[in-house]
Amino acid sequence: MSQAEQILAGLGGRANIVEIEACITRLRSALHDAALVDESLLRSAGAHGIMRSGKVVQVVLGPEADTVASAIEDLL
Repeated sequence: MSQAEQILAGLGGRANIVEIEACITRLRSALHDAALVDESLLRSAGAHGIMRSGKVVQVVLGPEADTVASAIEDLL
């Protein structure tokens, strides 16, 4: 499973994603249900940190955030 696939699964899967975009070193995602987020899976996929605010979850990845966001968009 690729890093993008792992992160997508950690965010609750395709059906849970409303919007996802890269923001410098982070993936910013709007979700239907933030309770579906699996932080341990996100960390095992390379997340350095995870920040939540309601239905918005930011996954800190570092400089590869743009590449991972593009790969996730291809999966959606």
